[in-house]
Amino acid sequence: MNDFIDMFSGSDPSSVATSVKLLLLLTVLSLAPSILILMTSFTRIIIVLSFVRTSLATQQMPPNQVLIGIALFLTFFIMAPTFHEVYDDGLKPLFDEEITLDEAYERASAPMKEFMAKHTRQKDLALFMNYAEMEKPETVQDIPITTLVPAFAISELKTAFQMGFMIFVPFLIIDMAVASVLMSMGMMMLPPVMISLPFKILLFVLVDGWYLITHSLLEGFQ
Repeated sequence: MNDFIDMFSGSDPSSVATSVKLLLLLTVLSLAPSILILMTSFTRIIIVLSFVRTSLATQQMPPNQVLIGIALFLTFFIMAPTFHEVYDDGLKPLFDEEITLDEAYERASAPMKEFMAKHTRQKDLALFMNYAEMEKPETVQDIPITTLVPAFAISELKTAFQMGFMIFVPFLIIDMAVASVLMSMGMMMLPPVMISLPFKILLFVLVDGWYLITHSLLEGFQ
């Protein structure tokens, strides 16, 4: 602890500034999971995949690890062009000591802002801007990242739940049909889910459900 305090007690202002920058960098790295979740396509993908599993009523199949793994790699695939821009415009010049840390932040945040703004509803963005009493920005880059991130997050949640509803409908129809048949046959004690599960899995396989879900997710981020 004393060493930590001594790091800031030196008389050289440049050393203190460097130490502060290192602490800020460590803070950003510690927040990397949150950045990945809230500033990329991960949120929409994992919610939609979770809706698929819930609508199928397969309990833990696929397991959480599989769903998260698929969501991560789909996120990397979708975000690859944006990540390349972040590296080429911001990180690489910073590592080569061509620009300062502040300039690197501005350059690196620009592609992320463009991606989030493209998939953020104007209503959601206006909600946070009106709350902060901000003036209407002229360009996307004029929007603060602290305003754009929550607006993007709730926009992604709404889109994911809309897709989840469309996924639920056909499986709900199967559940209702099976329940009606069982009631008409007087089999009140037999759980409808037990009978409808094979039919839902069969329908999902016949329509190539994983392909359709993945195709819809990719099309949504074009």
